[in-house]
Amino acid sequence: MEELVEFTHKIGHFNFPIMMFLMKAFIVLFVVVSVIIYIYDKYIQRENQLLINYPLIGRLRYFFYALRDPMRQYFGDEKFYESFDKVKWVYDSAERKSAYASFSPGQPQKGARLSFKNANCVLNTEDVSDDFSVTFGEHSANPFTTRSVFGRSAMSDGAISPEGTRAFTKGAYLGKFPINTGEGSLTSNFFYTHKYTRECKFFETFEGTFFAKAVYKIIKLLINGAIAQKVYKHMVVYSKAPDSYLFDKDEMLFYRVNWDAPLDVFPKNVPDDMPDIIFQMGSGLYGVRDENGDFCETRYQKTMRFCKMTEIKMAQGAKQTGGKLLASKVSEEIAYYRGVKAHENLFSPNQFPYAHTLEELFDFMGRLKKISQKPVGVKIVISSAAAFDEYAQLIKTRVDAGSDAYPDFITIDGGEGGSGAAPLEMMMTVGMTIAKALFIAQSALERLGVRERVKLIASEKVLTPDDAIVLFGLGADYVAIARAFMMSAGCIRARECSGAHGRACPVGLATQDKKKRASFLVEKKARNIASYHTQMLSGIRGLLAVMGLDSLKKLTKENLIFKDTAGKTYMDVDCYFKEALVD
Repeated sequence: MEELVEFTHKIGHFNFPIMMFLMKAFIVLFVVVSVIIYIYDKYIQRENQLLINYPLIGRLRYFFYALRDPMRQYFGDEKFYESFDKVKWVYDSAERKSAYASFSPGQPQKGARLSFKNANCVLNTEDVSDDFSVTFGEHSANPFTTRSVFGRSAMSDGAISPEGTRAFTKGAYLGKFPINTGEGSLTSNFFYTHKYTRECKFFETFEGTFFAKAVYKIIKLLINGAIAQKVYKHMVVYSKAPDSYLFDKDEMLFYRVNWDAPLDVFPKNVPDDMPDIIFQMGSGLYGVRDENGDFCETRYQKTMRFCKMTEIKMAQGAKQTGGKLLASKVSEEIAYYRGVKAHENLFSPNQFPYAHTLEELFDFMGRLKKISQKPVGVKIVISSAAAFDEYAQLIKTRVDAGSDAYPDFITIDGGEGGSGAAPLEMMMTVGMTIAKALFIAQSALERLGVRERVKLIASEKVLTPDDAIVLFGLGADYVAIARAFMMSAGCIRARECSGAHGRACPVGLATQDKKKRASFLVEKKARNIASYHTQMLSGIRGLLAVMGLDSLKKLTKENLIFKDTAGKTYMDVDCYFKEALVD
């Protein structure tokens, strides 16, 4: 007690000479720097009139402006989604926490919304089938049957960090759901779960000497495996793109696919230890192009030895232009994967090179089907019923003619779909929202009698099971999710995905910044990604039980309801859409 009294006495008399010295030094330094900035702002610089009139104080404006986006999610109301509770549901589900809510959402739900009808006699969740499979390309030589109605939407390795892509790949493998490569090609990171064997002749490797391996083991023992691997790679891998190699801990070697190896050494079937991969082909033809930038059939054949089907990207919701990757993200590895120059802006052409007309696009699909013997589809954004009717009419023409040169599936991205880098003027002004677009596609294909020939994939702002159940009711066979999977992988919605303005994704998920990436926890985030997917399926089963349906395949638009802002309720959603979609 006496020591405590003595200590408080010393505090009262500021008996801390070192601390007092540091405080005085800081004050002096602050005053000196402030005077220099004041003089510079007031009398020297002539770029900013605000700082001329309000030196020093005016700089607070830019300080708080810089904090606006990062701090928005903590202190601002949720404007983009219906409620922050939906965002929290994603994070909680990924981290295996309870996703139950109390009383009601923290913010009022929007007045106009599509919802569903509950049954008079509901089912128990256990009564609902857990078969969520979807078969694409029933008429192709190798149809693709998924194990889930959900999958990770297209996100390119390059836009996403190597560690992020590995986490998504492992998460998809654990969760048994498909993953779309995005237009950035099938990169080494999609092979993260594939076990290296010396019998695989399609790999190129770097293996260390006895001394290098000894150094690796010692550092791993004294420090940790991550540092040991980094040092070992520096000693062993002689390549301009060292991060394009994966590391096998058992064999202690680095490996990546050798795309120059002959076709006959590539596996005939997709290896069992890889997730179900959907290859996306964008206008840049990354991963399937030759030295001149033209389509390479042989490279495409090799790629499809690891993928289940192909998606041609014509457009996405927030981006009706070609894909954009700023120079800060075009690392040596990304340049190697895509066959381009490193450290330069990479903007894909707006127009797909084999789609000057819909007929040419469909013919190219037929060509891809013949080469891969697997389903081929297209990703579009619908802006009008008339525009989609051109697709539907041509599908019917090809089907009637006995041709298979038409899409096995159509991915519809809603107008509010996302992108890590897109022109602001296009983000919310091009394309229809997913509900209306899906209704148009479903109606047109049914009217022409070709709906059973084409599967529909829907994508736009899906976070929780109720978001998805509406899309399934409107006709979606499968739902592709991007934002929520990003959040499950650790995204904090700082909106620095593009790498513009000199800022990078703070969690190392959507950046090529090596310092930020170094902290990304691949294995932990992979488990979180798989957990989010599991909770989505569980939620769907719960909603179907309340609707009295024992299978997702029995869900139709008859189970939906629409309430507008005036309180008007449409028991038949066809009536709502007919009023909403006026010629």
